[in-house]
Amino acid sequence: MTSPLALPRPGEAEDIAAAMMAAVALDFRTLMGFDPTARVLVFPTGDPLLSADACAVDGCHQQVFDGGHPRLCGGCSRRMEREGLGFEEFVATTKRYWKGVGVSPCRVPDCGRPWKTSLKQLCAVHDGQRAKARVPVEEFIRRPNVRPLPRFGPCRVAACHRDRDGRGPYCAVHTQRRAADLRRGGEADEGTWEATAASVAQSGVVSLRGLPDRVVAEVLYGMQQRVAAGPKHRDHHLRTLCDLVRARRVGSLADLDLDSLDTGHRRLAKGLLKHVGRFRMSPETERHKDVWDGVAFGLNGEVRFDAIAQAWLRQATKDWALDNAPRRRGNNPRASMQQQINAVARLSESLRLHRDDDGADPRLLGRADVVTFLLRLRLLEERGVIAASRRVEDVRDVRRLLARMRTLGLARPGRALHGLPGDFDLREEDVPDDPQDREAGRDLPVEVMRHLCDHLDALAAGGPQLRVAVEMVIDTGRRPGEISGLAWACLDRDGDGKPVLVYDNHKALRNGRRLPVPEATAVAILDQQQRVRDRFPHTPTAALKLFPSAVANPDGTRAATHGWITARHRIWVDSLPEILVPTVVDVAGERVTRMLPFDKRRIFPYAYRHTYAQRHADAGVEPDVLRELMDHRQLSTTLRYYRVGQDRRREAVDRVTAMQFDRHGRRVWRTAKALLDSEHTRRAMGEVSVPYGLCTEPSNVAAGGHDCPVRFRCVGCGHFRSDISYLPDLEAYLADLLRNRERLAAFAHADGWAAAEAMPSDEEITRVRRLVDRLKEDLDELTDDDRAQIRDAVAVVRRTRRVVSLGLPRIPQPLPDIRPDRTT
Repeated sequence: MTSPLALPRPGEAEDIAAAMMAAVALDFRTLMGFDPTARVLVFPTGDPLLSADACAVDGCHQQVFDGGHPRLCGGCSRRMEREGLGFEEFVATTKRYWKGVGVSPCRVPDCGRPWKTSLKQLCAVHDGQRAKARVPVEEFIRRPNVRPLPRFGPCRVAACHRDRDGRGPYCAVHTQRRAADLRRGGEADEGTWEATAASVAQSGVVSLRGLPDRVVAEVLYGMQQRVAAGPKHRDHHLRTLCDLVRARRVGSLADLDLDSLDTGHRRLAKGLLKHVGRFRMSPETERHKDVWDGVAFGLNGEVRFDAIAQAWLRQATKDWALDNAPRRRGNNPRASMQQQINAVARLSESLRLHRDDDGADPRLLGRADVVTFLLRLRLLEERGVIAASRRVEDVRDVRRLLARMRTLGLARPGRALHGLPGDFDLREEDVPDDPQDREAGRDLPVEVMRHLCDHLDALAAGGPQLRVAVEMVIDTGRRPGEISGLAWACLDRDGDGKPVLVYDNHKALRNGRRLPVPEATAVAILDQQQRVRDRFPHTPTAALKLFPSAVANPDGTRAATHGWITARHRIWVDSLPEILVPTVVDVAGERVTRMLPFDKRRIFPYAYRHTYAQRHADAGVEPDVLRELMDHRQLSTTLRYYRVGQDRRREAVDRVTAMQFDRHGRRVWRTAKALLDSEHTRRAMGEVSVPYGLCTEPSNVAAGGHDCPVRFRCVGCGHFRSDISYLPDLEAYLADLLRNRERLAAFAHADGWAAAEAMPSDEEITRVRRLVDRLKEDLDELTDDDRAQIRDAVAVVRRTRRVVSLGLPRIPQPLPDIRPDRTT
């Protein structure tokens, strides 16, 4: 695959090259030491984006790069390994790098010839004279009879910026290379070899000599834009790319076959071409392409239309996208637009597959083509190619886009949809029903969360920053993009001194949101703040990010992306051992619980947001309060995050009602599978909630619980049922009965009949105590795993239960913490 950059018309290349070169700022030319005549780039030392640390060996001028010792250059690192020395011993005993670097003029004043070696720093003639005189270099250069010599002229290799060191055509290095190439049967034509030979590698120096003006302009302009964007550059990467371009004799970087390059060269070439392609780019020039650079429209990344086969449909989709782009909002607007374009691409694929003309003539289309498209989406869903939710979204998107295209006037003569029949349209009834509970059920079970939290230390392999980011997603329930984009000063305190997270809700365009967080989370933030401060000590804190990007970010002002969290989180989850969770399965017609592996594909950062909502709902947080915690505008959105699906509710009911008792404490749950469905139906239709259980009297159910003659004395009624999920209520009721009995016994101002009427009966107290003891006994007989499963099931059942209250006040509970065992 070659670059998508279009080749210039004849005579245009020179104009573009000149304009691009003029766009290279003088400051950048000065920074890179660029001389238009010499055509050599000199990477500045000490620049965080253009140089690396110097080698620790005294006298070594090379830089430290990845792949060897973190404080040694490649040569010194390999030498240390060969000698079998430790770092400290090697640095202490090695005073000079084993090989000289570069060339300089002879030390004899005004001598135009290069030195022979870096040790003597004399040209070959003067070095021979010094050797014959047998005097030191310092004494030799002061002799009056030592005269400067004229230079031999430049090396004839196009890429070389060195002088010849003798009467031959090349410098010393290229003389050796030419001889070696001839021995190996290399390029025989001397002129071709001189034009394509690589430059001499010298630390910090990149030769642009021998490259076309267009390529020189592309390299300089692309480098300027990339340095401004923040990624690091190394001279050897650019040097070898320039040698490769020179060897292939192309007139532009766009002529390179990128697929034939190795990963490093391909990445650098694409990076340069990206900025070169944006030179003089505008919406007017970009809108006619099949692949848009989103920057021209205020978007990030590419917007692709090339999957739409029909020219008329592709052009209509481009016209819609051009109209839609200015109204894109949110954290990733391009993705939303591309998703809708992909829906049109599926329509295009359907037309191409079932029509003889591939759908090329819009005048021949009709309702039958729409029906075929709908049937194809249904088939793709049944085969598992697309999800049910994607099928619904695709139909909605295509319906909306076709309607919008018509309102934009694209059906007029001369426009893309001219001649498209009116019945080629999707109706409201064509949209499939939404899959039920698409949001609910994405939370992670308690067993999974415990397992993940127990293995958080494994995240340290990706650095402490990654662990803190994942912990904050878990602890706060914020979206991954909201966590990755946090400012350094994101931690505040409320009036009571409690920690508060300050973040921006990009999805709803609501900035400066405040969320209460546990103290342990605040400590993790403070530690991360200190690490960032130590890493970027000179950047103002107001500009710093809490999770700075590791790429193109020399001053810490650029935040990491949510993709960084997602990608590394996936690697971490996949590396964990299997997570076993209790799962209800059918075995020989019986529903039993087995410990089965949990699907790791369901563990992703956004699932922690659903888990956050679920555990707060389990803790009894009111929906309107949870809406504020989730930072939703609509309560209906919040309800989707923790609404219990029918399967989950049924599983919880099975577990809880297996421990159901009547008023005498006798187990009444039927275990035969034939009765399970009727019991579930009875719970849904034939029961009414009472303060401490359920009433199964049909007449009372019909009256909503208001037609009971023994109201609030349910434990004395044969229609009363209770189960383990009511244990907290029964215990509280028993405590109230005992407390009221003591108060009435000490109350001396009531008539006898009033006191007797108000006094809880001993039989009622005995009945409630027996029921509580029976429930506790059954609970104690269970294993630890079974008790944990019962607790989770109780939380589900209590959350979906219609609450019956006697009007007694309740003390608000603190917000739940997923890891209460942590300390600050």
